[in-house]
Amino acid sequence: MQRVDEAILNGLSDFDSATIYNAIEKVQGVSNEAYTGPEMEYLSPEFGAMIGYAVTSEVTPLDPSPSDMEWSAYYDLLNETTGPIIAVMKDADVRPNRGAIFGDGMARIHKALGVAGAVVDGCIRDLIGIKEAGLPIWGTGTVPGHGPFFVRQIAQPLVVGQLKISQGDLLFADQDGVVNIPLNIAEEVLRVAGEVRTWERTYFDMVEGPDFTYEKYKAWVKINKKK
Repeated sequence: MQRVDEAILNGLSDFDSATIYNAIEKVQGVSNEAYTGPEMEYLSPEFGAMIGYAVTSEVTPLDPSPSDMEWSAYYDLLNETTGPIIAVMKDADVRPNRGAIFGDGMARIHKALGVAGAVVDGCIRDLIGIKEAGLPIWGTGTVPGHGPFFVRQIAQPLVVGQLKISQGDLLFADQDGVVNIPLNIAEEVLRVAGEVRTWERTYFDMVEGPDFTYEKYKAWVKINKKK
């Protein structure tokens, strides 16, 4: 699995998803949709932003058909993966979002196996317990129950909240959503994110300044327009 230097991860974690997205766009020279849609909600925003490598799985909370895979295979994968890990789980049931696919017991075993947070394209339950476990979590909502609950596949590409995520992808997540950072440009994204933040700060200072006028705004835009 491709990795980036820990210093780059630490640097990126100081930003926010919108700034990270803007930096990716600037580095690549083109806009993209490598971010989650509004259906993904940060259910524990008090934990702040998170960055890590995706470990993917598909589960069915209600389908009674037995699975060919044991949950131990999924937990083995987590245990064998070097962190920081973001568990990315998708509800693959015929009735997605009806039963919970993540709860407080799972939060605790995930934390014990090195998971930094979970991005769940489906419903969760035991939100208070998940927060007590200290696990940041994203999901589509909450429900109190589930059915037989099987893991169907692991380490395969998923579409989660309209975002394609593959095993090992580098993800950044906060209250706005999840951004997929291309590993081959992560270092450059970090550098450009700093430039984006500086540009935005000068803009904010200009607009909020006591001597602001619309004419000054137009002059500033002409000089400082994003390339």
